[in-house]
Amino acid sequence: MRYYRVAGAAIVAIVASSMARAQDATLTITPEHEQVIREYVVKEHVRPVDMDDNFVVGATVPQTVELAPVPEGIYTTAPEVRRYQYFYWKNRVVFVDPDSRRIVKVVD
Repeated sequence: MRYYRVAGAAIVAIVASSMARAQDATLTITPEHEQVIREYVVKEHVRPVDMDDNFVVGATVPQTVELAPVPEGIYTTAPEVRRYQYFYWKNRVVFVDPDSRRIVKVVD
């Protein structure tokens, strides 16, 4: 009986640490890919979000902010961003984990 409690506690600890690492995940984008992303939002006239919030990596994006899937024009060059969603805010592209709505990268 005690074995099952110890094993159960170990499993809970492993799952909790995995979730903590996933929440702390950030996105790394090369400077060249950042340039492609900036050029895309300018060329395609992506409509910016008009909010006074301060969006930083790790923050949770409110439900009122509409997230868009990353378009093919971006992820064909920068495949590392494909699984995320994004929005355009104050001349910055903000990448968000769609499951947690946490910001993983802000491209200036």
